Amino acid sequence: MIARTRARRGLRFLATVAALLLALPGVAVATLTLQFTGTPARWAKTTGHDALWLGHAWVDGRKKAGDVRALAARLRRTGIRDVYVHSGPFDRDGTLPAARYPKAADFLKWWRRELPKVRVSAWLGQKVDGVLDLDDAASRQRVLDGARAIKALGFDGVHYNFEPIGDGDTSFLDLLVRTRAILGDGLLSTSTPQIEPFPLVRPAARAVTGSDKYWSPGYFGQVVKLVDQVAIMTYDSYLPYPAVYGGYVVRQSSLALGLVPEEKTLLIGAPAYHDHGVAWADSAESVEKAARGARLALTTHGRPRERFGLAMYVDFAATKEDWAEYDRFWFKP
Repeated sequence: MIARTRARRGLRFLATVAALLLALPGVAVATLTLQFTGTPARWAKTTGHDALWLGHAWVDGRKKAGDVRALAARLRRTGIRDVYVHSGPFDRDGTLPAARYPKAADFLKWWRRELPKVRVSAWLGQKVDGVLDLDDAASRQRVLDGARAIKALGFDGVHYNFEPIGDGDTSFLDLLVRTRAILGDGLLSTSTPQIEPFPLVRPAARAVTGSDKYWSPGYFGQVVKLVDQVAIMTYDSYLPYPAVYGGYVVRQSSLALGLVPEEKTLLIGAPAYHDHGVAWADSAESVEKAARGARLALTTHGRPRERFGLAMYVDFAATKEDWAEYDRFWFKP
């Protein structure tokens, strides 16, 4: 009798857990959709601390002085203060060959002439799941040597983009500490995965994908302490509807606003590209939804935030419509 009672209790418990697991995605979708409602405050918009990722063509010789001049004409009508120019990637052993950026010095000369107030960081990174091993001390040292060499060319700083960095990765923290020593007063920034949006989502996603799609708030905060800027890659969310994606940006922005101190720059990634690899994502994710989500998060935050902006990804894929959405929904809403 006791055994049967325990068995029934166990079955009821398992049924309850199963019901909750089935219900949680619906609750999350409803929560995110609700967060994407309301009217953003008039003051919730650019403060001139936005950023743009630039492709490799700017430092390998494909782009010329005239291309810089044309881009400068576009950027003067924006709030973009930082650009991250792809200058890597690192080799498998952490080496950064100078042949990867043969025309960087020319690019910087043209850039200083056209946009002297817009900072230029070298965008450096590599895949770290079977390619570059950041846990290897010798590899990290070669990464640092590469950062030192490219900084000597005149870049304002370094922007790291290693993927996927797992939650709690101490080797990455060590790299940031040692890069700071190299850069001195130079700008140190990094792109980051999304913050775990709801409890238990991170381990569940890791069990499915085999890597961390999300960082815990605690680890995200550790990284923030070591850099000047963080740019959250708030795209490739795989959410199917625009309102759900917009609410997701609200949630990511709100979480980050509570974790990034005001003296640091917080950037929210805006998807200015159209090859997500999943059909519905191209229609669900947009610069417009990212901009409105960021504005709603600021509004809920309750006060302006000077060092807060959008980071547009990426120049070579951005369309006229993407730039129009940036203008209309973020720059001058």
